Amino acid sequence: MDTSTSRRHFLKTALTLPAALAVGPAVLAASADTSTPPAAVTPPLPTRTLGRSGRNVSMISLGGMMNAYSPEYLDIAWSMGIRYFDTAHSYINGQSEHRLGAWLAKYPERRKEVFIVSKDTPRGGPQQMLQMIDTRLAAIGTDHLDLFFIHGISPRDYPDSLAWPKSDDFKRVADQLKSSGKATLVGFSCHDDMRADYLMAAAQGGFVDAIMVKYTPFFTKGDPFDQAMDACHKAGIGIIAMKTMRNSKDVPVRLPEFDKMGLEVHQALLHAVWSDERVSAICNMIDNVNQMESSTGAARSYKQPLHASHVETLRRLVLAGRRTMCPGCPACDTFGAVAPFAFQDIARFVTYYEQDGNQAARETFQTLPPAYRDFSSVDLAALRDRCAFRTDYPEIMTRAQRYFA
Repeated sequence: MDTSTSRRHFLKTALTLPAALAVGPAVLAASADTSTPPAAVTPPLPTRTLGRSGRNVSMISLGGMMNAYSPEYLDIAWSMGIRYFDTAHSYINGQSEHRLGAWLAKYPERRKEVFIVSKDTPRGGPQQMLQMIDTRLAAIGTDHLDLFFIHGISPRDYPDSLAWPKSDDFKRVADQLKSSGKATLVGFSCHDDMRADYLMAAAQGGFVDAIMVKYTPFFTKGDPFDQAMDACHKAGIGIIAMKTMRNSKDVPVRLPEFDKMGLEVHQALLHAVWSDERVSAICNMIDNVNQMESSTGAARSYKQPLHASHVETLRRLVLAGRRTMCPGCPACDTFGAVAPFAFQDIARFVTYYEQDGNQAARETFQTLPPAYRDFSSVDLAALRDRCAFRTDYPEIMTRAQRYFA
């Protein structure tokens, strides 16, 4: 069987996985056709260097929040060239790490070829990471993480945490984690309104190795986010982009200008992110095999930055669609930095609930302090009108009340 035929056979078989996974791994294993030839394995995806660490990572990382994340699904990702896997203690009700561990147990020889990231929530301060790392390692069944993150750093969830990325305490913890061999690199993830401030603090501190941050290619040159990205890049901090495709649900699949480049519109959006040389990788929620084929194909086809006119076309497409999250604009970030009402967090929970079917979003919403959920005195229409992407906050908050209250 030649490579192309094997590839088609593999994808045809793999497309049945989501339905099989819905009824459970046991059924999947029982129904497997043992006569099916092994899937063709493509070469690893192109890589970029993650900051000053010198580590090369796949341009696409497989996010670990979706229910399809399983040993079987990870096998498909491996076969398509992905060597960077993301997870966290809280994903899939705590099962994500265990599913990654089951895959590693099946293929222990692959551990040295993959880059594994996990996250935890040290709400009592960075010192807690020294105990948390052991729990994360046990859950995954490995002796080290390639990168260990503070999960979703923000002033709401971690009071006084804006000082952490330049504090002696966090630096000592990072040094201990790395000297122990339990974590090769240490950093944090952030999708908060104050993400530019956290990036700048990390650049000033100089010891954080990597940051996973909510990113849009449609920022304004010279704005606070752009300046913070520059500062991190100069400090040698690796940047991993996340939430890059959250507002692309309604964009068309194809446009003539991208057809000429051999790209679907979703692939062009990925190219727009990689056009920023400061970004090492994109961590994506890849929900099915078609999306994986598209995303890995985009990584293999990337050769040079998109022209500014193409990025502007993509921006207009996103503006025309239905959004539940602002991709990130100065108006929303400024309001979020001074208002107790957690409108961006709530919009994110609505996105997780609607797009991912994540019912845990309801519990997460209900754990917010009352002041963070109270929008009775907030002019949501004015907030929508100031947003550069005109994110419909009045409608989103109405849906949040219906889903979560």
